Amino acid sequence: QVQLVESGGGLVQPGGSLRLSCAASGFILPYYAIGWFRQAPGKEREAISCISSIDNSTDYTDSVKGRFTISRDNSKNTVYLQMNSLTPEDTAVYYCAAEARLGPCHSKADDYDYWGQGTQVTVSS
Repeated sequence: QVQLVESGGGLVQPGGSLRLSCAASGFILPYYAIGWFRQAPGKEREAISCISSIDNSTDYTDSVKGRFTISRDNSKNTVYLQMNSLTPEDTAVYYCAAEARLGPCHSKADDYDYWGQGTQVTVSS
């Protein structure tokens, strides 16, 4: 059974950090690109970062560049999103998604094959 499970969300003060994890099972993670998306209340889903399958190249949306870092540990079937210098604008439900893709990752949500259930990140003092 294919499954993606996010964890690591929570409440953090502005300027703080969190590390999200996306644990994969039921498929061979090295052959999949992984994307992180988020959705805040009343807003559309936003692609924030992705990591490619073969060369581990990464991409970030402008609002998180320099603050967020995506990485993967295929031996643990897990992808991480390190989030630093968090602001209230980062408050959202964060989702990871997987796409069977050998080329560069991308931000087109409809092309991703599997999705996790999401983890809430709240940045507030």
